[in-house]
Amino acid sequence: MTGEPTGGYLQAEVFKALSDPIRWSIIVQMSKVDELACLTLESTLPVSKPTISYHTKILHDAGLIRTRKAGRNYYYSLRRDVLGDLLDRLWELAPTPRAVAGTQSGSGSAVRRQKRQDPAGLAAITRQRAMRDEIEEAAVLTW
Repeated sequence: MTGEPTGGYLQAEVFKALSDPIRWSIIVQMSKVDELACLTLESTLPVSKPTISYHTKILHDAGLIRTRKAGRNYYYSLRRDVLGDLLDRLWELAPTPRAVAGTQSGSGSAVRRQKRQDPAGLAAITRQRAMRDEIEEAAVLTW
């Protein structure tokens, strides 16, 4: 395997796992709920049960999802901490202001983003421009 080990997963493996359209669809579906039943995937994906199993194994091995078995049913949950850490590591490669649509209260990545806020007040300037241009959503710039 290639990639730099970080937080119990390999970054290159995460990117490989996310590069497939079926796996991306699984991740998107998981992002909308706390836990997703395998039966749901069977009804929403255009692939067979063994193919779903194959894709969820790749996502699990990459560290992106957790798997829970209850009886004969499998349930999957997204490891948001892994995605947040990966985004933060990517952000370190190109640390320029970025718009943040929203943050989850208490999330580790939100705390890290707050620490990188611009001390010169670019966020305030951006909000003023947004209000002046009558934009409904204000953008917060973070580092």
